[in-house]
Amino acid sequence: MKEMIFNLRNDLKEKLAPQRYEHSLSVSFICTALAMRYHADLEKSELAGLLHDCAKHYGDGNIIKKCEKQKIPLSLDELKAPVVLHAKYGAWLAEHKYGIKDTEVINAIRWHTTGRPNMSLLEKIVFTADYIEPRRDKATDLPVVRSVAFIDLDECIYFILKGTLEYLESKGYFVDSMSVQAYEYYKKIHEVKKGEL
Repeated sequence: MKEMIFNLRNDLKEKLAPQRYEHSLSVSFICTALAMRYHADLEKSELAGLLHDCAKHYGDGNIIKKCEKQKIPLSLDELKAPVVLHAKYGAWLAEHKYGIKDTEVINAIRWHTTGRPNMSLLEKIVFTADYIEPRRDKATDLPVVRSVAFIDLDECIYFILKGTLEYLESKGYFVDSMSVQAYEYYKKIHEVKKGEL
């Protein structure tokens, strides 16, 4: 596995823009830190973090064409917000180009943009690491979210989804329905925990 990760780093370094490559490395390191905290598989976490943006270098129009060519079904939401499609195509690339057969890793790549209800531990780790990695600096609530990530992963995901949806709505951007479903799911968990305090 270590040799595979080393080879993947070299491949991604050639394909991704320098900033995107650095982001991918950073996400993979945060994934391993979160994996240590939550007793997840370190190698799977590093691998999923490293590959999460492997399709990001394709433009929106190009990625739609690539999905169509590979007969990857696209929802109306995904066509309205193609910025999320690099996750779906990235999951396909991970399996078919990079030879990843582990469905946990593939799903973690697949759901790292929108999230989904009842994510697996690995999916939660990659989703969270993508948001909190050290090179991210735009979200105003990052210091709080970063600390919560190492205390309660479900609560952290609630904060991430809440902040993301508020931001997208304030800018008038289309919101993928899967993100809304994920938010509603983690909001319920948040409210139950609040009721227990």
